Amino acid sequence: MAILEMKVPSPGESITEVEIATWLVQDGDWVEKDQAIAEIDSDKATLELPAEESGIVTLKAEEGETVEVGQVVCLIDMDAERPAGQSKVEVKVEENTAPKVKVESVEKKESIKAEVPETKVAATPLAKNMMSQLGLKSTQVHPSGSQGKIVKQDVLNALSGGMDATAITSWGGTREKRSEKMSSLRKKLSQRLVAVKNETAMLTTFNEVNMKPIMDIRAKYKETFKEKYGVGLGFMSFFTKAVCEALNHFPAVNAQIDDNQIVFHDYADIGIAVSSPKGLMVPVLRNAETMSLAQIENEIKELAGKARNGKITIDEMTGGTFTITNGGVFGSMMSTPIINPPQSAILGMHNIVERPMAVNGEVVILPIMYVALSYDHRIIDGRESVGFLVKVKEMLENPERMIFGSKDPMEVLLGL
Repeated sequence: MAILEMKVPSPGESITEVEIATWLVQDGDWVEKDQAIAEIDSDKATLELPAEESGIVTLKAEEGETVEVGQVVCLIDMDAERPAGQSKVEVKVEENTAPKVKVESVEKKESIKAEVPETKVAATPLAKNMMSQLGLKSTQVHPSGSQGKIVKQDVLNALSGGMDATAITSWGGTREKRSEKMSSLRKKLSQRLVAVKNETAMLTTFNEVNMKPIMDIRAKYKETFKEKYGVGLGFMSFFTKAVCEALNHFPAVNAQIDDNQIVFHDYADIGIAVSSPKGLMVPVLRNAETMSLAQIENEIKELAGKARNGKITIDEMTGGTFTITNGGVFGSMMSTPIINPPQSAILGMHNIVERPMAVNGEVVILPIMYVALSYDHRIIDGRESVGFLVKVKEMLENPERMIFGSKDPMEVLLGL
């Protein structure tokens, strides 16, 4: 009998133990080679564990159990025969062999496990979470995923299909409560957030931006832009270009502290917070200072797609020099974003609201966004932080200056 021992792979340097977050198969199931059979939480990310061979699986660890890197967590009987009536399932293998990771949100984390009915039906973690929150049982949802697995769209289809409202639970007036174990990733995030507050001299400065010029550009060119480049013209590309120009004028905002050294970067690797099924994650745009608006939009679109499909890699989320986060998409009017270490600053965008503004002695209604820059005062002085935010405001309110290096186009024409 040929038995394969599957051991926990190393998620990254310095990680010695992980937690079995979810088994995606049951003991005794037939698995295909490269099929995802478990999700493993480390203190940096959640990665999928693919089957190394096809066969019958025997689980050797429980969900929620902490195991060491290199420990055997399951066995695969490679000599076992495929169950009668079960056809071979084609498992797609990505060209990029880096571990798939799902980074949890700093603000939002911890999936609520779905109630397991008597006849257990496999579901993706996101689908389980949705069914738990909605009070749905697996028998109420028609699965369409591989090997009869329930996916997110199946839950949405069940809801849109006219489901009886009484089947969905709501607040019941009880005094019940429940406890859930904090994952390794969440514990690490908690430690990092506390460390940022304790180990940096973090301050936040604010300003407001008149978004009408950019909104006018988008209204005029969005159809032509999308037709030519195949992607929408969003606000994030304008903010990224404005930030890159401001970082060029204030390099300390793009720097980091390394022991007793200040490391300055002659490039701008901009982290962009995007939404994924489990919350916010921050992939990095490498050398964003060299990108056009179309390149930025396409890169964000690609990374966001990877995030939603759980295909983002660790390399795509590390090494940023500055971060932009947009709480406005959730309706936030103002916030003080927390620095993403080891970076020294982060820019927070917020929602756009029409407000009365004084323009040339008259009251005018304009679309205004509040912006916030949180920064480490150990490396960035008040003059630099305020100057940086003013430069971002200047670029956004005069978008044409992004083309001419912050100069007025007429000054360029006149050689001033």
